[in-house]
Amino acid sequence: MTKVSAFFDKVIAATAPSKPPINLDPENEDANNTATATSNGYPQWANKIGLFIYMLWDKCLWSPFSRTWALLNRWTNLTFWIFASIPIGVLVGYYQPEFATEIQPLGTAFIRMIKICVVPLIFSTLVVGIAGHGDDISKIGKLAIKTIIYFEIVTTLALALGLIMANLIKPGQGVELPPESDNGDANDLAKKSGDISWDGEMFLIIPENFFAAAVEDQMLGIVFCAAMFACAAIKADAKSREVMMTVCESLSQVTFKMVALIMNYAPIGIGASLASTVGANGIGVLANLGKLIGGVYAALVIFFLAVFIPILLIFRIPLGGFLRAMGQPWLIAFSTSSSESALPKAMERMREFGCPNAIVSFVIPTGYSFNLDGGTIYMSLGAIFCAQAGGMSLPIATQLSIMGTLMLTSKGIAAVPRGSMIIMAGTISQYNLPMAALTMLMGVDAILDMGRTSINVMGNCLACCVMSRIEGTFRGPVWREEEIERRRRAALDDNEKSAAAAAAIGSILPSTTQDLHHQHNEKEINEDKIDVIMHETISPASSIKNNQEDHKAP
Repeated sequence: MTKVSAFFDKVIAATAPSKPPINLDPENEDANNTATATSNGYPQWANKIGLFIYMLWDKCLWSPFSRTWALLNRWTNLTFWIFASIPIGVLVGYYQPEFATEIQPLGTAFIRMIKICVVPLIFSTLVVGIAGHGDDISKIGKLAIKTIIYFEIVTTLALALGLIMANLIKPGQGVELPPESDNGDANDLAKKSGDISWDGEMFLIIPENFFAAAVEDQMLGIVFCAAMFACAAIKADAKSREVMMTVCESLSQVTFKMVALIMNYAPIGIGASLASTVGANGIGVLANLGKLIGGVYAALVIFFLAVFIPILLIFRIPLGGFLRAMGQPWLIAFSTSSSESALPKAMERMREFGCPNAIVSFVIPTGYSFNLDGGTIYMSLGAIFCAQAGGMSLPIATQLSIMGTLMLTSKGIAAVPRGSMIIMAGTISQYNLPMAALTMLMGVDAILDMGRTSINVMGNCLACCVMSRIEGTFRGPVWREEEIERRRRAALDDNEKSAAAAAAIGSILPSTTQDLHHQHNEKEINEDKIDVIMHETISPASSIKNNQEDHKAP
C-alpha cells in the first residue's frame, strides 16, 4: 500500500498544483490519520486515487477532446458538417443498404421537426411584412401582380427547356416498359388528377378554416389567411394593430430560434435521408433509366446557367453573395428532397443577404406554389419520355399543347401530396400516352426529386431578390433598419448567454466567480453602444462596399 501511495504521490505532484505539506506527529498514528483525512471525510489514500482518476480523465481524455472540438468549431460550421454528411450517407446506403433503410426514421424526424416551424413562421413573418407596409394596401397588390408575372415567365422557360432537352437526348428510346398489369399506382394517380380543376385550386387558396390549411400543409391557404389577417390589422385601430404586430414579431423570433436549434441536428437527418434513398433504390436503377436521370440533371444545370445566371446579372444581384447565401438551403433541399425543410433557412438567408422582411415573407411562400422551376422541367421532360418509351412520335403542335396544359395545371401542386406525379398522370391520361412509362418514373422519382427540389428552392430565393430589386428595397434603408435590429438582438443574446455561463460556472467553482464576472464586465456591451456599432457597420456606404465584394467569385 505504501508503494501504491508513493506512486500516486509522484503522479499527482507532477500534474496537480502544489499544496503546503501537512505536519504529522511521528509518535501519534491516530492524529496522523485525522490530519491526513480531508474535509470530505475520506482518508488520504482514497483521495489520492480519486485525484489520480480525475487527472487521468482531464489530461488524457477530456483536455485533448475539448481542444480538438474547439479547433473543429473554429474552422468548421454547419455547412461543413452538412457537406460531410452527404458522402457518408451515400457510402452507407451503397455498402449497407439494409442498415440504411433502418435509419430512415432519423431523416424523417428532421423533416418533421422542420415542418413544425413552417406554419407559425410563414404566418407571423407574412403578417409582420404586409402590415409593415403601413396603411397602403395597394403596395401588396402591386407586389403580388409583379411576382406572379415573374413566376409565369420563368416557369414557361423551364417548361420549354424540358421539351427541348427531351427532343435532343430522347431519353425514352430503347426503354422496355413493364406490363400493363403493374400500373396500379399510376392509374390511381391518374384518377386523382381528375380532382384537380380551377375550382379545386381556388378552394386550395381559400380553405375552410386556417387550422385545416395548417394541418393539411396547404401553403396557398396559409398565405391567403395571413394576408387577409394582415390587411385587417392595417385597418384596425392603432392599439390593436400594435399588439398584434408585437405578438407576431415575437412569434417569428421564437420560431427562428427554434429552427436554429433543429438545424444542429441537420447533418444527422440529412445523412440518414441520403443513406435510406440510396439503400432503397440502389445503383442498379441507373442502368435502365440512366439517360432520363442524366437528362433531368443536365436540364437543371443548363437552366441554372442559362436562366438564373442572366437574371442575376440583369438585376445586378451579387452572384458570389447569392451563391454563398444559398449554400445551406440548397444542401438541405437536395439531401432531404423536401422544399419545406429548406424554407426557414432560405427565408433567414435571404434576410441576411439584403431582402427586406416584407418581400421575403410574401414571395418565398407564394413561390412554393407558383414557381416550381425544377418541377416544371421534370414534368415536361417526363411527359415526352413517356411518349418516346411507348414508341410515339409527337408533333410539335401536340408538344406545345402538353406544355400549355402543364403550365395551367402545375400551379398549386405544392399543396397536393405527390403533386408532380399527379399532374403528370393526368396529362399522360389526357393525351393517351402509355401509363406504364409513368410507373417507371415512379421508381426513380426519389432520385430525381432531389435535383428538382433544390432548383425549386433556389428559384424562389432568386425571385425574392429580383422582387426586392424591382421594388428598390434590396439592401435599402428598410433592410438596413431591420438588419440593425437583428444584429442588435443577436449581440444582446450573446451577451446574456455569456452572463448566464459565468453565473453557472461560478456556482460550481466559487473561486473563479469573481474572475469570470470581471471578464464578463469587460466584454459587456451597452445597448446604446450596440446601436452605434450597428449603424456604422450597416451604413449605405458599407452596403455599397458589400455589393462590390459580393460581385467577386465565391
